[in-house]
Amino acid sequence: MSSDSYNPDVLSCIANLSSDEVFTPPALVNRMLDQLPAELWRDKNAIFLDPGCKSGVFLREIAKRLDKGLEAQIPDRQKRMNHIFKRQLFGLAITELTSLLSRRSVYCSKTANGKYSVCESFDNPQGNIRFERVEHTWENGRCACCGASKEDHDRGEALESHAYPFIHTKAAEEIFGMKFDVIVGNPPYQLSDGGFGESARPIYHLFVEQAMKLRPRFLTMIIPSRWFAGGKGLDDFRDKMLHDRRLSHLVDYPKLYDGFPGVKIRGGVSYFLWDRDTSGPCAVQTMWDGEPLGPPIKRFLDAYDVLVRRNEAVSILDKVRAYRVRGKPELTLEKKVSSRKPFGFPTNFHGSNSPSGLKQPIKLYGSQRVSWIERNIIEKNSEWTDEWKVLMTRVQGTSAAVETMFLSRPIISGPKEACSETYLVAGRFEDKDQAERFAAYLRTRFVRFLVSMRKATQDAAKDVYAFVPDVPLNQEWTDEKLYRRYGLTKDEIAFIESTVAPMSANAKAEPDDGGEAEDE
Repeated sequence: MSSDSYNPDVLSCIANLSSDEVFTPPALVNRMLDQLPAELWRDKNAIFLDPGCKSGVFLREIAKRLDKGLEAQIPDRQKRMNHIFKRQLFGLAITELTSLLSRRSVYCSKTANGKYSVCESFDNPQGNIRFERVEHTWENGRCACCGASKEDHDRGEALESHAYPFIHTKAAEEIFGMKFDVIVGNPPYQLSDGGFGESARPIYHLFVEQAMKLRPRFLTMIIPSRWFAGGKGLDDFRDKMLHDRRLSHLVDYPKLYDGFPGVKIRGGVSYFLWDRDTSGPCAVQTMWDGEPLGPPIKRFLDAYDVLVRRNEAVSILDKVRAYRVRGKPELTLEKKVSSRKPFGFPTNFHGSNSPSGLKQPIKLYGSQRVSWIERNIIEKNSEWTDEWKVLMTRVQGTSAAVETMFLSRPIISGPKEACSETYLVAGRFEDKDQAERFAAYLRTRFVRFLVSMRKATQDAAKDVYAFVPDVPLNQEWTDEKLYRRYGLTKDEIAFIESTVAPMSANAKAEPDDGGEAEDE
């Protein structure tokens, strides 16, 4: 074998496989463990729990650190191994298969008391990495604990229930009957909720909340960053996290595939350190291509109703929100943009291919095509058809590793025109000139940058416009005019323009149909 040959960690290889659950690369695990105080690795009484074991990598890497840290206190290697694995490391596997994988990774044997186990103290095959099948609690077609769809997950005993024990009990502390000093892990992210298409309900926040209830000294988990902006089932969780002064560190990976190579998690991932005995600002750091973008900056996360994920963006948003018109804050576009289904038509609704034969034909912008309908079938906001409008696609984004557009091209819609749920009505106007000025405003880098601060997924509902000022349309706004209006510095301008690509008036208007899957 040549000296430059590479023998990769098997768990690094597993982490790159497509799977129902996301496996964590060992290097990422160790960056998370580096957040913890060094004295923990010399504490023979510290007890660790991974409540969502898949590969066992967290417990394995903790064992390595304890092995070295406890060497002086317990010199005999075998006695040290027995103590660490029997007294300090505990895990709850998410499936029977991952319980075997975790034991093989941690104990070097699929059974804890097997011939080749590195621990000689266990008298049962599970050891401290347990799996016990539990069932969902069905109420009106969904699990009362996790929200899973009964249709998808009421499978009988032949298949995995995916009813994870840690979040399907009201007394998680009773599972092992002890207190934990440190809880770590990468919990399952989502389960199908029985909605349209690939609709899924997030569940990772349930693991975080359950872990906090156990009041460990430290909690660190890696989870999707979608909670920064809230959304589907996450609004309350976002609010709790932003106001929790015990969050001492937050490390964010906004770039697709950066945290987990080969795994598509829209909006990126992040890990945090929750310190029970601290209270203060949180040190926030952004990672890009595996490297930090500047040093961590301490700040309070609840300055706004969503987390401003980039430190460089905070000063820009502060200036925009501080701008006053006749002594009052500017209104934002959230008040102007319509809710979903502005005319009542779902995404899959289409009319006739031509206006021929229709008494009062209305042009309908829909998913991937334009059709024609009778005016009298419009049951919602039919009067809007008499006005000039600017339409924006509701689902907007790409499958690229780095999003740079954030919005698709605005569509100017005239009188006798409407749209399906594919679009939102971003604004309504008396004449074409104002509509064109508004569309030009939406195309600016400035606007799309402010949208990006609230847009963690492809979904571009009206709330993503909540940071965008509703400027007067007595002129055509350009980025240069907007930068001057809000007093942005050269560095702040450079940051916006490094983040957001320019958009021409002829940019693509249709949304990407890539869906909303967490991991693919």
